[in-house]
Amino acid sequence: MAPGAMSRWTTSLSEARPVSYWLDDPGRPAPEPALTGPVTCDLLVVGGGYSGLWTALIAKERDPSRDVMLVEGREVGWAASGRNGGFCAASLTHGLANGLARWPGEIHTLERLGARNLDAIEETVARHSIDCDFERTGEIDVATEPYQAEELRSWYEEIAARGLADGIEFLDAHAVREQVDSPTFLAGLHDRRGVAMLNPARLAWGLKRACLALGVRVYEHTPALTLKRYGAGMAVRTPYGAVRARRVALGTNVFPSLVRRVRPYTVPVYDYALMTEPLTDAQLASVGWRNRQGLGDSANQFHYFRLSADNRILWGGYDAVYPYGGRVRAEYDDRPETYARLAGHFFTCFPQLEGVRFTHAWGGAIDTCSRFSAFFGTAHAGRVAYAAGYTGLGVGATRFGAEVMLDLLAGERTERTELQMVRSKPLPFPPEPFAWSGIALTKWALARADAHQGRRNLWLRTMDRLGLGFDS
Repeated sequence: MAPGAMSRWTTSLSEARPVSYWLDDPGRPAPEPALTGPVTCDLLVVGGGYSGLWTALIAKERDPSRDVMLVEGREVGWAASGRNGGFCAASLTHGLANGLARWPGEIHTLERLGARNLDAIEETVARHSIDCDFERTGEIDVATEPYQAEELRSWYEEIAARGLADGIEFLDAHAVREQVDSPTFLAGLHDRRGVAMLNPARLAWGLKRACLALGVRVYEHTPALTLKRYGAGMAVRTPYGAVRARRVALGTNVFPSLVRRVRPYTVPVYDYALMTEPLTDAQLASVGWRNRQGLGDSANQFHYFRLSADNRILWGGYDAVYPYGGRVRAEYDDRPETYARLAGHFFTCFPQLEGVRFTHAWGGAIDTCSRFSAFFGTAHAGRVAYAAGYTGLGVGATRFGAEVMLDLLAGERTERTELQMVRSKPLPFPPEPFAWSGIALTKWALARADAHQGRRNLWLRTMDRLGLGFDS
């Protein structure tokens, strides 16, 4: 990397604000008051991200007479739900490849349920008039190395043979560059219907408004501190009050679970993103991108990128940073060395956009588990349900997880609860220092594989056989 190029790329960051573009919105709603004093409810939902919001909303829609309460430690949507790329995928399994590797016998069911879940999100957005720039534009996985192009073609042939390629098309170099023009693109796999683009913070705020309209009691700046049995139900203590609830749904995801035995199953991974200034018509024309699909590249250390409603480019991914001890701290949300690296990668991908500035640069924590996709369970004799481990694809899958939690709390056997995916758990992460050492070694091996035609060394092959992984 030439020093002159680095200087140009870092100059593009000179005015970037270290805050999520989505949360930096003048239309951001005021928070609801904190809970004070003792209260009771039928269902208490802990967590005001997508997982909790969908749970509260669906619970009320299933039974309007149910007294539902939601508590959020800070403000609705402030964490991962307001910091992600806004890719709302149908996949419940962190992509078809991961689902096929882990649950081949039920992959057709999982794909069908995932498609139905995305349709339900689109329907909910319309029914509740949620202004979140929802666009069912699809996504293209692009190859930037010859071996990746060969792998994409082989993968397409495999899923087509299994009857799993409906709505998916393989694009050669010419075809993919007709969609989005980058000199680095050598091939693509275009999923035309399985992904929507949206404004993630506005989705969270819209779900909050819908919950309030249906009668859900929402308390913000109200962290749940303890969870204990109380008679036939549960008791949750907060800083200024307490809640007695018949049932509790935990949507805390990356934050330490109130059910302690769940904690070893997830670790926080910090992901980072940049947002450009709005592109001019000429700049947008130089890139193409007329159909506004989301994109992601095919490396182990991958980027995801998309257009916002006002034609900015969000560019994120690549670095996945695990802090020693698995701590979630505000200071990890800002990482200038990663921003500089991402800026360099951006201009390598789109050299025709030289001179574009970034207005926002931010990070946030993802709840990662060793199988990359969500896991579910109950505690306290079925009075408490939880879902966690979405590993970056929770914008869509959290709605499915909400339905699973509600099924489990109701004690119902449904198509969802009978899934092996729902009835099984990932392998837990080991304690420190083994977790940090293992993750560091895996990250090194993934970077090495990217630099050597995708060849996976003994460590990665062993992790594959054990069903373990580390991903952003």
